[in-house]
Amino acid sequence: MNISQWFLILRARMKIVLLAFALTVLTATAVSLVMPKSYKATTQVVLNGQGRDAVTGEVAASQLSAGYQLTQIDIIKSKRVAMNVVDMLSLDKKPKMQKQFLEHTKGRGDIKDWISAQLSKKLAVSPASESNVLEISFTSNKADFSADVANAFAKSYQDLSVKLKVEPVQKAANYFTSQVTVLRDNLAQAQARLSKYQQENGITSLDEKVDVENARLNDISQQMVNAQSLAIEARSRQQNALSNPKDSPDVAMNPVIQNLRVESAKAESKLAELSERLDKNHPDYQAAQAELDKINAQLQREVVRTSNSISGSARIQKQHEDDLRAQLALQKEEVLKLNRTRDQLAVLEKDVETAQKAIDAATERFNQTSMEAKANQGDVAILTSAEAPGSPSSPKILINILLSIFVGGFLAIGLGLIAEMMDRRVRSSNDIAELLNVPVVSLINKQPRVTGMKMLPGQTGKFFPST
Repeated sequence: MNISQWFLILRARMKIVLLAFALTVLTATAVSLVMPKSYKATTQVVLNGQGRDAVTGEVAASQLSAGYQLTQIDIIKSKRVAMNVVDMLSLDKKPKMQKQFLEHTKGRGDIKDWISAQLSKKLAVSPASESNVLEISFTSNKADFSADVANAFAKSYQDLSVKLKVEPVQKAANYFTSQVTVLRDNLAQAQARLSKYQQENGITSLDEKVDVENARLNDISQQMVNAQSLAIEARSRQQNALSNPKDSPDVAMNPVIQNLRVESAKAESKLAELSERLDKNHPDYQAAQAELDKINAQLQREVVRTSNSISGSARIQKQHEDDLRAQLALQKEEVLKLNRTRDQLAVLEKDVETAQKAIDAATERFNQTSMEAKANQGDVAILTSAEAPGSPSSPKILINILLSIFVGGFLAIGLGLIAEMMDRRVRSSNDIAELLNVPVVSLINKQPRVTGMKMLPGQTGKFFPST
């Protein structure tokens, strides 16, 4: 079937085509005129796209996430925002709303819940492409009401975003308030224990006292080493003097003993000389013998006295060593006591330091959360407010008519073709040539003009005018 055949068919079925086209266009126009008018008002809000808190300056990781805008859209569509809009506009107190509520629910349920649900159905939230701007649109049959509700949703969302940000911080601030009080008490107790310990132990400058006692301990230790050396030497001299007093160096070095030995040697020489000339009973010989005995006796007494002196010196050195050992033990105990005191003091000071650090950290967080809790700076700003639209958003009569013309044209053509298929007619010589599969040589007479010929069933090549 070529284009000319299409045109012949449409011309033959012009009544059906025009009727279908007219009915479609008229119906669409009538419906568009009868449909109630609705007005769409739109307000725009901008989100904080810097990812940084406006009060503290800290980076807010949630604002940088991919789902941040979707989360904000869900918040705007939430029941809490819608309920705030109902309260903000006092919609539950309007007689018209109360009447509609009774008609739809028979008085069952809460009117605020019902109104918020109705508002949510007519609310549309869409993000602008590649930006942090959200468009909040509301559609109703009144232009002013649409603008008021759209602005109320934007304001309610802005207020709720501040509350959602501030409420957790307020709870944290209350928690830190109690924690700061507890930590302050802990610090006071730690400082009291430290002060009491210092008073009980008379500590003013412990490090200086420890240094003095350590120096004294070192001095006594040095004296102890010296005393031990002297005591060992004295014991050696004592043992030597007691075992062999005559050959003892200390005895031999005694000047008195040396003199007595010289005198004893002289007396022995004199006695030996007299023994060659005199008899033992001679008075001179006996006098020389008596003088020698006297010198030897004196020498013996002096040796004993010197040995006793060496023993006494050894005992003195031993006593001095024992005294230094006792003093060293006492000094060690004193130093150990001071070390224990210093360790205990260090523990108490560490407790105070830890308590101080804890309260400093808690105070810093408390100050920060308190500042955040009192802040009214949110992450949402109203970019443009909705205004009452001057023309309805629907129905769009001109667009509907143009669309009905387009749809009606296709529908009319389709109905014309369907009618032709249900009642097939011969419209031109081309139809005869295609039907008989023979070429058309010539046309004898075109008058009177035949608008169509109907093929009888079961007959081939015979055509009769249609009636």
